[in-house]
Amino acid sequence: MREAQRALETPLFSGLAGDIEVSFEFFPPKSDKMAQTLWDSVETLAPLSPRFVSVTYGAGGSTRERTHAAVRRIVTETSMPAAAHLTCVNATREEVDAVAREYWEEGVRHIVALRGDPPEGGTAYKPHPGGYANAVELIAGLKRVADFEISVAAYPEVHPDSPDRQADLDNLKRKFDAGATRAITQFFFEPECFFDFRDKAVAAGIEGEIVPGIMPVLSFGAVQRMSGLCGTGIPDWMEGLFAGLDEKPDARQLVSATIAAEMCRRLYAGGVRQFHFYTLNRAELSYAICHMLGLRPKA
Repeated sequence: MREAQRALETPLFSGLAGDIEVSFEFFPPKSDKMAQTLWDSVETLAPLSPRFVSVTYGAGGSTRERTHAAVRRIVTETSMPAAAHLTCVNATREEVDAVAREYWEEGVRHIVALRGDPPEGGTAYKPHPGGYANAVELIAGLKRVADFEISVAAYPEVHPDSPDRQADLDNLKRKFDAGATRAITQFFFEPECFFDFRDKAVAAGIEGEIVPGIMPVLSFGAVQRMSGLCGTGIPDWMEGLFAGLDEKPDARQLVSATIAAEMCRRLYAGGVRQFHFYTLNRAELSYAICHMLGLRPKA
């Protein structure tokens, strides 16, 4: 609550120095129309000079070629550093290493290394025979291929497959010990959730950068589904704010921007200066929040 009080003592969003650093996540498009939407978003957000932009990788490597194509276009047509997501699922070590080598040869220097989800939703994760068993092994393998910058996932509310919080923190520390550069958290909706997790990570001996992942809500129903899969709690008050807005997209977007911007303002008051936005290939909400936090396009 100390951070919240500090935020309340200052006029809302006034006088912010614009000293934040941001990154944006996209997903590979499935059609020409979706590809245009993605590229419009890339061009809208590029003037904010993000540290990097990343492109996700479907369960079981189902979007491998589309992920690769999106990353390649960002590298060749923009000045933004691009990060490619890579998982362990449905691939041998040799296959994963070959993909990593190809990225390096194309100028990609940053990988978001993830264990990955099973191809069939609801099934238990099983390592591929001859593949990397988990994210820790994947990170070590990538470092053998080349000196990649590596981002990994962190779970403020505990990964669904972890037995408890301490086991989850121990696994995160192993990722850093294996060579991870930073951890990006799963999305959450209460600032105190992030601050509590960050404190526990430091107490567990984790010294690497931990960046909050911000999910502006485009569809409350979709967020409910995603939250159920990744173990993210949704506050009761949030459901009430979105009630009745299913058929009012403009009003829903204003509510979503207000909720996400207020949470980011409170995170900022608590010393956070790096933010990672899950854009869902839509630029407007993320751009508006960055603007409210004082970030402006650079010449």
